[in-house]
Amino acid sequence: MIPLPSDSSVSIAGRSPRLAAEAVEAVVTLPTFKRPEQVLETLASLRAQQTARCFAVIVMENEAEALAGAKAALPLFERGEMSGMVIIAHERGNCSAYNAGWQTAILQFPNFRHLLVIDDDEIADPQWLERMCGAAETLGADIVGGPQVPDFADPAHARWAEHPVFAPPYRETGRVPALYSSGNLLVGRNVLIAMGPPFLDLKFNFMGGGDSDFLSRSAQRGFVLGWCAEGQVHETVPARRVEADWIRARSLRNGVISTLVEKKKRAGTPLAGAKVLLKSLALLAASPFRGMIRLVRTGSPAIAIYPVHVALGRVLAEFGYANEQYRQPEKN
Repeated sequence: MIPLPSDSSVSIAGRSPRLAAEAVEAVVTLPTFKRPEQVLETLASLRAQQTARCFAVIVMENEAEALAGAKAALPLFERGEMSGMVIIAHERGNCSAYNAGWQTAILQFPNFRHLLVIDDDEIADPQWLERMCGAAETLGADIVGGPQVPDFADPAHARWAEHPVFAPPYRETGRVPALYSSGNLLVGRNVLIAMGPPFLDLKFNFMGGGDSDFLSRSAQRGFVLGWCAEGQVHETVPARRVEADWIRARSLRNGVISTLVEKKKRAGTPLAGAKVLLKSLALLAASPFRGMIRLVRTGSPAIAIYPVHVALGRVLAEFGYANEQYRQPEKN
């Protein structure tokens, strides 16, 4: 493995032969952790992309001991079936893996315009890359999000698709005021250069939310955000993720992240901490009423309780509560 010149915590495990790095217009970054079979399925969907754009893939292995994902993916690259490289992000954590891939893209592909992100439990539609890049160019957007369509392991769980934990934040293509997730994302090279490394704050490494924080800070810097409803990826949702305790934990976590991101956004302004706390308390007070409205509209108690859990998570964050769901990925 070859360490990257600027970061000894990242190594290149291997790359495709005769990689024309200067010709690459788009780079797809794919973090993986203990999912060798699934990362191969994700890569197969990337090989099937219908686009004339020259693109490369960077797989970021974040399990630096067994290297299951890297070992599964590397033969595809070494045989030239996939253009790009496999790297090892030696520092554990969600944000560390993303930072490694994004910095590698900048160092290794000098002319790319768009960087895309897909996770190792997702399958890209054949037109995904073309539609995401096209939306960025048509909308004049620096960052574009797209829907993560849930594919439930048990078809009986399909009713959960409208729960806020799984439902997309927008339904139509266009410019949007905010984005929250990197599960299906395009980021312009200009954004990465302006924001600079480390792109994602490592304090979110095992909680999640580093992407939401990065997107919030990017919007503050004036970058234009967009949404591509047609740029879909399909996310595998195991039965574990529709259990009540997982849904509750994810909802509380979303509230915690909301508080932490807002505190960073308001940092340096008068009474920033007090304003965030007052907003959290107001949301908690209003959450039962918001929940009742959702119950009437959807008939789902699980959907109705969501704003209560989010508001409670916001308040708990003031007392140091942090639900690090990624600390034990086998339970996630």
